Amino acid sequence: MGATDRQTVSIVGAGVAGLAIAVELARRGHPVRVLDRTGPPGPHGCSWWAGGMLAPHCERESADVAVVRLGMAAADWWAGVGAEVTRRGSLVIAPNRDRRELERFARRTAGFEVLDADALAGLEPDLVDRFTRALYFPTEAHVAPRQALAALVDRLAEHGVAVEQAEPALNGLAAEGPVIDARGLAARDALADLRGVKGEMLVLSCPDVSLTRPVRLIHPRAPLYIVPRGDGVFMLGATQIEAAERSRVTARSLLELLSVAYALHPAFGEAEVLEIGVDARPAFPDNLPRLVRQGGVIHANGLFRHGFLLAPALAQQAAALVAGQTPELLYDDHRERDADGRAGDGHCRAAV
Repeated sequence: MGATDRQTVSIVGAGVAGLAIAVELARRGHPVRVLDRTGPPGPHGCSWWAGGMLAPHCERESADVAVVRLGMAAADWWAGVGAEVTRRGSLVIAPNRDRRELERFARRTAGFEVLDADALAGLEPDLVDRFTRALYFPTEAHVAPRQALAALVDRLAEHGVAVEQAEPALNGLAAEGPVIDARGLAARDALADLRGVKGEMLVLSCPDVSLTRPVRLIHPRAPLYIVPRGDGVFMLGATQIEAAERSRVTARSLLELLSVAYALHPAFGEAEVLEIGVDARPAFPDNLPRLVRQGGVIHANGLFRHGFLLAPALAQQAAALVAGQTPELLYDDHRERDADGRAGDGHCRAAV
């Protein structure tokens, strides 16, 4: 589906995917509209509860190699749209009894330095009494998701665009011009193999702990990441449950998250719980994002747990598709890929 610069592109969905696409299109000279049934970003959307880690190398431990390549430029993209990007790298640690798990993580990833206790103390002194070895990924970064979403809204406002609270029919919009469906899990009415992956998280206040970069703790019960938000506030997450339920946090999840936080630092046992969040992230069977053409609608979806990491690449490729180019994430025919990465009788250009 091609479009001229004078055609208005309607984006349905104001989560991180929809807003990033809208900003990317506006920067390229396209008039845009953004419509969302719940209005601007807020606690109703899964983007609100994200970790905001821009950590492509770490994600390679359990993700496709395409995630690394597509996410490498994310930090620069976010800085370019006015988000506050913290570039202090990330740490991966494990209790001494789980040293083999840290070695396994190292074998599956790249771009790290191995730290001994002294080197770890130089980066995060509060960890050194409990951990004697770490993997340090110096090129990784993170954003505060709510501030990053606000930056996208501000960039759109500079182009005269505000998020409209509306739930239009996609086919009706398509009769007027290009349409991009970025509704996340709500798009299951059009994308049969889209599934929900539930994530639960906590926001804690613990002034007695000082961390300056995201830390991933490898733990046999529940691998955990913790992201500093400043002033003794930390985002702690997140579970990964194959379920589309998006309103309730289970007692088991709370116990696991808090017990693993205590294993990271005993002071978290006295932390104040500021927020408890839960939502379901949209994912395709291969856990990679896709651009799917169905009639006059482009569906941009499937960011899985990589929302802020892969939204820039998805946005750039969606803008390229609107301009008549053929991006690699395009699925001409939406079919589940076979073992060789081909999309059945259709075609997928995502490199794996």
